[in-house]
Amino acid sequence: MTGPSRPRRLGAQLPMLTGLFALSLLWLASPAQAADAPKIDTGNTAWMLSSTALVLLMTIPGLALFYAGMVRKKNVLATLMQSFAICCLITIVWCVIGYSLAFTAGNAYVGDLSQFMLQGFGKTWDKDFMLGGTVDTTIPESVYMMFQMTFAIITPALICGAFADRMKFSAMCIFMVLWSIIVYSPIAHWAWSTTGWAGAMGVLDFAGGTVVHINAGVAGLMCALVLGKRVGYGHDNMHPYNVGYAMIGASLLWVGWFGFNAGSAVAANGRAGMAMAATQIATAAAALGWMFSEWMTKGKPSLLGIVSGAVAGLVAITPASGFVLPGPSIIIGVAAGVGCYFCSTTVKNYFGYDDSLDCWGVHGVGGIIGALLTGVFAFGPLYGGAGGSAHQLLIQCYGVLATLAWSGGMSFVLLKIIDITIGLRITKDEEVEGMDITLHGEQIV
Repeated sequence: MTGPSRPRRLGAQLPMLTGLFALSLLWLASPAQAADAPKIDTGNTAWMLSSTALVLLMTIPGLALFYAGMVRKKNVLATLMQSFAICCLITIVWCVIGYSLAFTAGNAYVGDLSQFMLQGFGKTWDKDFMLGGTVDTTIPESVYMMFQMTFAIITPALICGAFADRMKFSAMCIFMVLWSIIVYSPIAHWAWSTTGWAGAMGVLDFAGGTVVHINAGVAGLMCALVLGKRVGYGHDNMHPYNVGYAMIGASLLWVGWFGFNAGSAVAANGRAGMAMAATQIATAAAALGWMFSEWMTKGKPSLLGIVSGAVAGLVAITPASGFVLPGPSIIIGVAAGVGCYFCSTTVKNYFGYDDSLDCWGVHGVGGIIGALLTGVFAFGPLYGGAGGSAHQLLIQCYGVLATLAWSGGMSFVLLKIIDITIGLRITKDEEVEGMDITLHGEQIV
């Protein structure tokens, strides 16, 4: 009697179970649920979190040590202070207004204020986002914002190499804040926003050849020209305090640059892998190019020379890294190593400007070399484009010239305004005594 009763009860429940199963399928397939479901890829997100940390490492302590090792002992702490303070200042600027100006729709030249103070992040913190409302991503917007923040931090920090040993700390802080808002964010919008004119024209800048390096390089050149030469330049001993610090800093830059370039794929994929390979190869080639150039002209290869060449290679491959194959990356590296060496020595000496740590010679010139050679060697299948051609080279020239004009012109104007109001340069006595003591009340003993 008990045996037959079970099938009867199961049979009675079967219509209800079937109905619940059908409702479940309808619920899972409903548009509302599909729209609300986050599409975050945990692998891509993990890679971008790591890349963000690597790029931050490039500034503190990478660039800070690289620059501090090349100045005189009396200015080491002040140089370290510059990189650290810029990291703090630009973090706040980027959150308040920089990110919104760079990556909201706006117009072809600058974004709008729709994400002022990062408005809207509370609603999308655990979901993917549409970059510019058109490009789908698989990472949270907070991660993308942080990744781009690290670029916004290192770019003004690079400029410090041009005016090392002589700019007032207060003037530097004001200049960097204004420069980040007026110069950096618009140029980032041109190249990387979905509505920017440079990207729409087809200017190729994978990770910052124009946005970061040419931008910082020409701004640094303006600083060197407006501030004038250091006291004693050309006849006093201005040898680096500790080349070992510079080598450690350059090594941290090299490691961090994998996040800089490979991270710009915004995914853990084959393009990121190719960008990483191109970065390593071009850097090694440029370091050797600088080393052999110095060896032939001066009779001895120096540690400072080979690490400077490595940085030049990192700079030059940056715009090309996601667009070129390994073979051309060797050519780009050698061109950068040799070209930046002669610009930082022969050309600088001929014109007589005091670009203290070769911001223009390495970042400006290296960025131009890389941006132009991207137009020559771009491999179409890597990005779905036509590849390198005379037409693409011409487009790259437009991007380079526009960056030089806007960054150079606006940097000059900002420097002059600050000089008229609070003054740019420390006094001669302060410069002779050293910035560590006179500006910060500290010194290396």
